[in-house]
Amino acid sequence: MKNLPIGIQTFRDIIEGGFYYVDKTHFIPKLTSKYYFLSRPRRFGKSLFLDTLKEAFSGSKDLFKGLYLYENWDWGKRYPVININFTSGVMMSSELLKKNIHHILETNARRYEIDLEEKEIINIKFEELITKLHQKHNMPVVVLVDEYDKPILDAIENIEIAKENREILKDFYSVLKGMDPYLKLVFLTGVSRFSKVSIFSGLNQLQDITLNEEFSTICGYTQSELESVFYDRIKDFDKEKVKEWYNGYSWLGEKVYNPFDILLLFSEKRFRAFWFETGTPTFLIKMFMKNKYYVPELENLEVGEEILSNLDVDNIFPENLLFQAGYLTIKEFMEEYGTYILSYPNLEVRKSFNSSFLIYVFKEPVRVSKTETSIKKAILTKDIDKLKDAIYTFFASIPHDWYRKNDIDSYEGFYASVVYALFNGAGLNLKVEDSTNVGRIDLSILSEDAVYILEFKVVEDKEEYKALKQIKEKRYYEKHKDKKVYLIGIEFSKEKKNIVNFEWESLIEN
Repeated sequence: MKNLPIGIQTFRDIIEGGFYYVDKTHFIPKLTSKYYFLSRPRRFGKSLFLDTLKEAFSGSKDLFKGLYLYENWDWGKRYPVININFTSGVMMSSELLKKNIHHILETNARRYEIDLEEKEIINIKFEELITKLHQKHNMPVVVLVDEYDKPILDAIENIEIAKENREILKDFYSVLKGMDPYLKLVFLTGVSRFSKVSIFSGLNQLQDITLNEEFSTICGYTQSELESVFYDRIKDFDKEKVKEWYNGYSWLGEKVYNPFDILLLFSEKRFRAFWFETGTPTFLIKMFMKNKYYVPELENLEVGEEILSNLDVDNIFPENLLFQAGYLTIKEFMEEYGTYILSYPNLEVRKSFNSSFLIYVFKEPVRVSKTETSIKKAILTKDIDKLKDAIYTFFASIPHDWYRKNDIDSYEGFYASVVYALFNGAGLNLKVEDSTNVGRIDLSILSEDAVYILEFKVVEDKEEYKALKQIKEKRYYEKHKDKKVYLIGIEFSKEKKNIVNFEWESLIEN
């Protein structure tokens, strides 16, 4: 077996070190234009692809033996490459960002033994570096920018600093427009897709390949790549379980796995939320609570092109961040309407995101985890009364003062959001039948041999006995002919802040 390249983002180190490598070099000859932009979530292989580009344009032919590019590239041409990398450090001030950019430019200059006369003004220094590289090598310059947006995202909770960093980057990137005659390729990557107006002023020719089907698998592992490159490791795992946990990311093409998850899975030989645990969506959940977001809508979230395309610190939408950060992915594109249906990509994200929502809201991870475990056990053992006890105990343990401090009474979809998040956090297979009516949720839980259909209603103060009746009227159970079906009606009181009615019935298998 080869070694697993965990945390290695340098193409040369992977090849010379004998690590596994999924060949993405066939994408390089497709870059026939000059200016490109690609958005992908963190730890998706963006840095490795940029480093592969660097070695290709630098003429490092020997590194590509056995790969697609070896026989499909003009190795007689070598181009000077400028690497601009914002992946390291946290830039929480404009001064720190400026110092970082100066350091990056000077490091590139030293690598090519160039002396830069400009010491103060970033724009002029960048122009000087490009022109001197072009003059010295008599070849156009390649500019690779990794995590172009990180200085903005680092300060996203401090809008003023985020705006200052945005303006610095806007001026910095604007240099590329005037340097067009000296450039061979400009390739920028990042997590977010900030609008061209706000950050790429004048760079109108920038081609965004984020949702270009031809480049949809440029980062991440496809199913065939997983099974061919890692054939000697995947044989020890249930492929369907691996797919359920980690596959499902889509950018209008074939679904892919996050490489970080797969490498850690093969290393630790157990299923865990490897990728999710490297960063928590705290800022997003804060926005959810502030905007009183109805969490079940994330199952089938319909958005337009403008929501997916542009993000700016002046006008941030949760939908933008959810998609661009990788917590939601494209489930369906309805071309006739120009809209997208977003949903969770896989079990890892579904389970972890909902648990994080509950932990952020209630500040008690142990209680959340204990309740999720109790719910899963109740479902697996078909003990509906224990399911009721788990939900009732969870809400009963919330101090009354907590509701006063959080003004939950005005958050109409809160109780349904919490119940939905508890089931998802338990890792159950859910299907939301109707996730648009705030304050109630029609939910199906699917197990191997049973289906649980739930209707959740919020009442003013006392039971109305309508939830179970409504399930029967909708006749959702008729879809399930080969499993035992449980119908569960739950009514939750705004006044008592807990369950006031819990009715259930089981239907005989057909």
